[in-house]
Amino acid sequence: RLAILVAWSFNRMEIALARIRTEFPHQIEVEENVFIPLPDGTRLAAKLWRPATGRHPAILEYLPYRKHDGTRTRDQGLHMYLAGHGYACLRVDIRGSGESEGLLYDEYSLQEQLDGVDVIGWIAAQDWCDGQVAMIGISWGGFNGLQIAARQPPALKTVIAVGFTDDRYATDVHYIGGCLSKDNLDWSGTMVAGMDLPPDPALHGDRWRQMWLDRIEANDPWGLIWLDHQRRDDYWKQGSVCEDFSAIQIPVYAVSGWADNYSEAVPRLLAGLGPDKVRGLVGPWAHSYPHDVTVEPAIGWLQEVLRWCDHWMKGRDTGIMREPALRVWMQEGLPPQTCYTERPGRWVGEDQWPSPRIEARQYFPAGSALGPAPQPGTARIASPLWVGMAAGEIGRYGADADWPTDQREDDAGSLVWLSDPLPERLEILGAPKLTLRVASDRPLALAAARLTDVAPDGARTRVTVGLMNLTHWQGHDRPQALVPGKEITVEVEMDDIAHAFAAGHRIGLSLSSTYWPIAWPSPETVTLTIDTGATVLTLPVRPPRAEDADLRAFDPPEAAPEVPCIDHPVAPASPRRITRDLLEGRITVDFPRWTYDHEFPDIGIRQRSDGFARYQITESDPLSAEMSLAYRVDQIRRDGTFTHESRARMTCDATHFHLTAETVITENGSEIRRRNWQRAIPRDHI
Repeated sequence: RLAILVAWSFNRMEIALARIRTEFPHQIEVEENVFIPLPDGTRLAAKLWRPATGRHPAILEYLPYRKHDGTRTRDQGLHMYLAGHGYACLRVDIRGSGESEGLLYDEYSLQEQLDGVDVIGWIAAQDWCDGQVAMIGISWGGFNGLQIAARQPPALKTVIAVGFTDDRYATDVHYIGGCLSKDNLDWSGTMVAGMDLPPDPALHGDRWRQMWLDRIEANDPWGLIWLDHQRRDDYWKQGSVCEDFSAIQIPVYAVSGWADNYSEAVPRLLAGLGPDKVRGLVGPWAHSYPHDVTVEPAIGWLQEVLRWCDHWMKGRDTGIMREPALRVWMQEGLPPQTCYTERPGRWVGEDQWPSPRIEARQYFPAGSALGPAPQPGTARIASPLWVGMAAGEIGRYGADADWPTDQREDDAGSLVWLSDPLPERLEILGAPKLTLRVASDRPLALAAARLTDVAPDGARTRVTVGLMNLTHWQGHDRPQALVPGKEITVEVEMDDIAHAFAAGHRIGLSLSSTYWPIAWPSPETVTLTIDTGATVLTLPVRPPRAEDADLRAFDPPEAAPEVPCIDHPVAPASPRRITRDLLEGRITVDFPRWTYDHEFPDIGIRQRSDGFARYQITESDPLSAEMSLAYRVDQIRRDGTFTHESRARMTCDATHFHLTAETVITENGSEIRRRNWQRAIPRDHI
C-alpha cells in the first residue's frame, strides 16, 4: 500500500535518475486548490494542472493521502508532465481526507465510489474538459479506479491501475489465503495516524479547526472493522471487481511489479476482461510507479500513459494495442539478499492470458526429492514458531531488508523437497500451485508453501510463496473446523511470478505449518500429515518465444519538475531487525514504518513522522503471539505544531483476538483529545 506521506521519502531520491522535462507542447496552468461540489453539499478538494487553452481529456487520481502536503512532490512530477502533453489532470482528496470536507470511516466504501462517479461528471462538464475522463492510480487509486469503472459513469473512458487488486479479501493486506495478515493491524495504524492530521487554514479559513476536531472524533481504528470480517463475506465482496468482471466495459491498463504485493491481480484481470480491452505490464518493481522505482530497471512510464490515453481518448494510432496483451520482466535468479536495487532479466510477452503456450508441468514430492512421477508415502511436519523469520515483508516498497533472506533458515523447520539439478534453463510465468492432500491433528491449521531456487552451493532464494487457512478448503466464504485425522485436498496457490531457474540449479518446495509474523498462528501447535502420493506441485513453464527479441524498447524515464521540498535527515528509531531471547524463547521482529521529515517551503508546512511495528512470539506457545504499533506524526506550520501519537496492541487467547489502542492529539504541546479502544473479537476459524 501507499502510506500517508507515502514511501516517496526514498522514491524522491530515485526520481533524480529520470530525465526532468521542463518544456512541453502545451503551456500549463496550475491551480493549487479547487473545490468540487457533491450533490449532498460536501466539497472535495483537488489540485488541477491543465493546458492554458482549449478543451482536453482529463485524467483523475483519487486518493486519501493528502494532496496538499502528502503526495505533493510526486503529484507534480506526474500530473504536470501529462498536462504538458494535452490533458487536464486532477489529484482529488477522498471525502474526509486531506483538504476535502466530510468524514472518512473506512477504505473503498460505497460512498467513496459514488462520490467518484459525481466527481467524474463534474470534471466532464467543465469548460476545459472535452467530456472525456480517465482514472489513474497506484494502490488505493488503482483499486477505486476499477471500482468506479464497474459503476459505468458515462464520461469515464479508461482506467490505468497500478499496484492494485481485484479481490479485496484474497489479495490485499488483511488476509492471505484466509490467514490473518500481519499488515491488517499495521495498515490500520498507518491510516489512523494520517487521518488525524489537520486541514490547512490557508485553504479553509477558520473552518479548518472544526473539520479537524470532527475527524479526530470519527477516527476509530479501521482494523476493528476488518477483524469483524474474517471470512470472505459481503463486506469484502463490495468493491471486489472480480465478483463481476463484465461490469467493467472500458479499457484497462493493468500494471504491477514482481516485488509488489499485488502482482497476481494483473493476470487475473487479463483473464477476466480479455485481451481486446486490457494490456498488462509487470516489471521487477516494488510498490511504485514504473518511472519512479527502487528496483531497476525503470521505464518511461509516463510516455506509456500518453500512448494509452492518446489511443483511447484522442483516436491516435500509437501502436499500443498491437503489442502483446501481457508484457513482463523475466527475472534471472539471484543469490538471496535483504535488498535488491536491480533485477537482471529481459522483457517477454504473451498475446493472451491465460496463454496456451504455458505448460503445466507437474512435480511430485517423495522422500526428500521432487520428481516427475508420484510415489506412495507420507510426511509429517509440526513447524516451530520461528518459521517465517526469513520471510521479509509482505508488500515491499523496495526498502532495505524487505526481501526474504536465505531460505535454509526457515527450511530447517519445514518439509523440503528438492528436484535433481536442472539439465537446462527453466523459465516459469504464472502462479505455481500446490495440490495438497493433508490431515491435521487439530481443528484449526494453516499451510505455507514456498518455491525456492536452490543454487549449487546450497543457497536458497525464495521465488514465490502461498498461504492457506486449511479451514477454508471449501472456500474463503465458508470455513469449517477440520476433523482431526481426516484427510482433505486443498489447493495452495502461490503468487504469480516470472523466474528463470539456471541450469544446474534445483527447484525447491518447502511446506510449513506456521509462517510468523506474516500470518497469525493457529491457536494450538499443529502436526500436518501429508499424503505425498496424492500431492503435486504444478509449475507454469514458459517455452522460449522468438518474438520477444523484437519487442519495442521502452523509452527512458521522464517526469516534470517536482515542487520544492527539503528532505531533512532522519533515521528510523526502530530499524529492521530480528532478536531472539534464548533464555525465555522470545522472538521479536521489528519493522520501521513511515520515517521522514519533509518541509514544503512554498506552503509553509513541515511534516515529520516516526513509527515502528513489532511482532513477538514465544517458542512453543502460539497464544503468545503479539503485534504492536507506535506512531508519532508532527505537522509544523506558521500557526502552530500539531501532533498525533498512537499505540496499538493485539494479542489473543484460544477463542478471541484482543485489541487495545490509544491516540493522543496535541496542539503546541497541549493535549486536546485522548481516545482509547479495547475490544475482544471472536476468532472465526483462524
